[in-house]
Amino acid sequence: MEKSRAILSTNQKIGRGIISFITVLFSLLMLYPIIYIILGSFKENQELLLGGAKLFPSKWVIENYIQAWQTANFSVYTKNSIFLGIGVMLLTVITATMAGYVFSRKKFKGKEFIYGIFLAFMFVNVGSVTLRPLFELSVKLHLNKSLWSVIFIITGTGQATYIFLCRGFVNSIPKELDEAARIDGCTFFQTFYKIIFPLLKPITSTVALLSFRAGWNEYILPLVFTMSNDSMRPLTVGVNMLKNNGDGAAAWNIMFAGATLAIIPMILIYLLFSKYFMQGTTAGAVKG
Repeated sequence: MEKSRAILSTNQKIGRGIISFITVLFSLLMLYPIIYIILGSFKENQELLLGGAKLFPSKWVIENYIQAWQTANFSVYTKNSIFLGIGVMLLTVITATMAGYVFSRKKFKGKEFIYGIFLAFMFVNVGSVTLRPLFELSVKLHLNKSLWSVIFIITGTGQATYIFLCRGFVNSIPKELDEAARIDGCTFFQTFYKIIFPLLKPITSTVALLSFRAGWNEYILPLVFTMSNDSMRPLTVGVNMLKNNGDGAAAWNIMFAGATLAIIPMILIYLLFSKYFMQGTTAGAVKG
């Protein structure tokens, strides 16, 4: 049985063609830096320093990866990045889902005002201004000797967007479930983790992926907090140090090889969980 096709006018065809062209153009602009780094990791350093518009290497050099792995302590850096990413992810999922549930269901004085402040911080980025006070605070709390200080800071400063998504998703869940749980004797918190939290799988997957990426890709905070301890460095900091291994010139080929090794896990994770990521983002943003 043949499927019926909608008949498009000339203007509709032109409009779709323009949208498709813009989509492809922006996709190429987004992918170009990644492709350039991956292909650049197989080039000789001299070829990278000379520049040029040639994307593919004149000579494919596999030794860049061997040198990058041997020069940088990749096993330690990878372990630190995994610890940082998972730590941020777990804390964020717990705090963001609980806060989203409270802002959606709980009634208390000043709720909308506090929630409005959280939303305002979605558009405010204080950047490196807070680095010094945060570092001094971590020293006073004796947290500067581990990556826990970085985990707490990343988790705390990235809550606004995650709470917004979680609150929106919780709003889409019927309140009759809360009422039924309350009749059965569940407390507010029991209702959350027994009834509501299992239903938050799509948005939880989205928050987990975004927060893991935030922890994995963070550079400034780990750089500042691990200056005195090389064994605490994650991949983002360790890879950047590779460019100083050249003989008088920046070793971009080695750094590109290290960067490729560092971004592969993140790409694989996104490919595996992209379906849940899109479902959660759409549900959390639209239903809120």
